[in-house]
Amino acid sequence: MPCPRRTQISVEDTLWYHTVSRCVRKAWLTGVDPNTGQSYEHRRNWVESQLLKLGEVFAIDIAAYVVMSNHLHLVLRIDIELANSWTDREVVEQWHQLFKGTELTQRFAKGELVEEQNLSLLRHSIAQYRSRLSDISWFMRCLNEPIARMANKEDKCTGRFWEGRFKSQALLDEAAVLTCMAYVDLNPIRAKMAATPESSDYTSIQRRIKAALEGGQPKSLLSFIDNEQLNQPKGVNFALQDYLQLVDETGRILGGDKRGSISVSSSKLLTQLNISTDSWVKLTSEFGKIFHGPVGTLHELTNFCDHLQKRRRHFAKCCKYLEDG
Repeated sequence: MPCPRRTQISVEDTLWYHTVSRCVRKAWLTGVDPNTGQSYEHRRNWVESQLLKLGEVFAIDIAAYVVMSNHLHLVLRIDIELANSWTDREVVEQWHQLFKGTELTQRFAKGELVEEQNLSLLRHSIAQYRSRLSDISWFMRCLNEPIARMANKEDKCTGRFWEGRFKSQALLDEAAVLTCMAYVDLNPIRAKMAATPESSDYTSIQRRIKAALEGGQPKSLLSFIDNEQLNQPKGVNFALQDYLQLVDETGRILGGDKRGSISVSSSKLLTQLNISTDSWVKLTSEFGKIFHGPVGTLHELTNFCDHLQKRRRHFAKCCKYLEDG
């Protein structure tokens, strides 16, 4: 039985989550359906465009994404501070980019006077919108529903396009976050859809590489920041070049390149994460098989389970891969 969402997402414990959405009824999200020979490659642009649009509307950062043939991976970070910093008018303006809202919120957005007897109702709507704009479930709903409608219209059918619910995993520490990001970024290479990260179309890693070649980072993605900086802004607490090098070297290994190996400089990053080279390769190739729940060290996992009053921690045995450095 699927677990209630409240037992999978806890912003008190972590702001980072890995989500997966899969198609049903043998539906193909993108690529070429081997059963019919029909190409759905154009749907990659549907997904990426909607995803990046939502990244501008929600108080949720996109750290990694990949659009595969029949499923979608995301690594997201909830930005509670941003959601709380928005003024009431900004909250309404953000929400109206996706939904019409109510007559009251429409009038409020236009600067019209709202009667005193309606202020309570208006405040309730604004509080609800503020909460939803930092809610991963609403983010995924706003991503998946439009794609499903467009795909069903194109396929001339009705019913579910996605599985009933998206999968969500809490990422409880930096090692879990970086490992999951690499796993997501390397999906096309493991599936033999691309030979290198830079040739992996419609992925976060390709977008990061293109921006790095121009000396920057993509504004649509959560930035990498050097963890030695003081007063650092939000971001992934590692250097971008270190991550790109590590992903490239790991991709050569997973892609079957006999010359592929983890360099000394990348090994230092793994040492910092307290992960051995062998465990890193296994994690980035089998992350989805190894972890079926929250991901982190035993200490972080124990705190997470205690806070959410989880009785069983059958996934605790997998912690060894993140603690054997």
